Amino acid sequence: MGPLPRTLELFYDVLSPYSWLGFEILCRYRNIWNIDLQLRPSLIAGIMKDSGNKPPALLPRKAKYMTKDIELLKRHLEVPICFPKDFFSVILDKGSLSAMRFLTAVSLEHSEMLEKTSRELWMRVWSRDEDITEPQSIMAAAEKAGMSTEQAQKLLEKISTPKVKNQLRETTEKACRYGAFGLPITVAHVDGQTYMLFGSDRMELLAHLLGEKWMGPTPPTLNARL
Repeated sequence: MGPLPRTLELFYDVLSPYSWLGFEILCRYRNIWNIDLQLRPSLIAGIMKDSGNKPPALLPRKAKYMTKDIELLKRHLEVPICFPKDFFSVILDKGSLSAMRFLTAVSLEHSEMLEKTSRELWMRVWSRDEDITEPQSIMAAAEKAGMSTEQAQKLLEKISTPKVKNQLRETTEKACRYGAFGLPITVAHVDGQTYMLFGSDRMELLAHLLGEKWMGPTPPTLNARL
């Protein structure tokens, strides 16, 4: 019997492209590193407000850098990520409240579908430049992830319930208590210690904390190592 998995909490918002990158890398390493990856849908707008941080769209130099950075990371990490044509509208006007409430409902009712549904929402906004705010758009992402129309409709009907709203608020507040000022954050629970790592580019440090080997963003499969 092998060692028990270490717990990693990934706090993310599908409005954050860097959250997608961190998500994909951790999903790739989940079995290789023997980690219990717990996905935590959170609201980046709430974290920004709580910490006093500003989104890159409001800082011209950061926004300019970010466009080039994402293009390089797309090739390096092999994630099909592209900037939406109307970046400012997507980030500042539309936001992700409905999408993150939907993912919160998924986490509560069908947690086994959370990974795929999250990925499909990222694919919509950050790969195909499609909407993630309208009910039919969220439904389309859920169905593409493998959810039945009936399941998706029932979950969509729950996004305005106190249970879902409170859960998203609590998860977001939990991220803030860990010290989040943006997303993603990865919270590693290792040997009785808790470490909060910000961003998608701290994987070598995470490997060090876990006592594991970092093999780049596209590691060989677990079977290839055995």
